[in-house]
Amino acid sequence: MTTLTITDAKKNLTRWLKAAARGEEVAIMSGADVIALRKVEVEATDYAWREYGVTDVELDRFEAKLDADYARLKKQGKLIVLTPEELKKKLGL
Repeated sequence: MTTLTITDAKKNLTRWLKAAARGEEVAIMSGADVIALRKVEVEATDYAWREYGVTDVELDRFEAKLDADYARLKKQGKLIVLTPEELKKKLGL
C-alpha cells in the first residue's frame, strides 16, 4: 500500500486517483487516521436514495408507472419517432 501525506497527495492527486482506479492500494494520512482511496461502483438505486431519499420500492413504483404511461401514450398514437434531422426541423434549427 502506498501511504501519502495530505501534501504529497495534493501535489499529484490525479496520479493517485488513477492508481486507485486501477486497483492499487493508496492511502492518505490525516492525523492519526489512514484514509483509503478506492474505486466504488454506484447503482442507480443507491444514487436515488443518497441524492433524493427515494427507496427501492418507490423507484420500482415510479418505473412501473412510467412504463404504463409510455404504453398508454404509444397506444393512443401520441408518441412519435423522429430522426435527428426531423427533430431539428420541428425545433426550427
